[in-house]
Amino acid sequence: MRILQNRPLAEDVVHDAFIKIWQSAHSYNTNLGSARGWIYTLTRNLALNALKYSKRRVLAEPDFLLDLCDKKAMEAEHQPDHFSELAEDHLGQAALHKCLDRLEPERKLCVLHAYVDGYTQDEIANLLDKPLGTVKSWIKRSLNALKECLQ
Repeated sequence: MRILQNRPLAEDVVHDAFIKIWQSAHSYNTNLGSARGWIYTLTRNLALNALKYSKRRVLAEPDFLLDLCDKKAMEAEHQPDHFSELAEDHLGQAALHKCLDRLEPERKLCVLHAYVDGYTQDEIANLLDKPLGTVKSWIKRSLNALKECLQ
């Protein structure tokens, strides 16, 4: 819903995601990350494809990522059977917040637009009125900085 801003389309994407998860569950590799991360990535990619093919442009506040992480954590607290996953999520979210805050504001904005809002690098360059090469470099360097910070 966050990426698409269209409830019927978002519902279709979630439906397609459930089908794809069911059909390709055998391809999930535990060595590459958590099942939750795999599911989120799969669903996000389907949403981005739907957005791309619907030719819609979505604008959003970049701080939404931080609010979304907090809301998901609060929702998960009501599921006691996932306590260990929740504890890991809280630690991961706190570390992510800390690392994001270390980035320069424009670079942080680029990363959030790319990974939360679902913008392409070209759309981010147009939105921020920056050269495409600059935006690509900022995103690449910021992701490397986040990776280092989170390790």
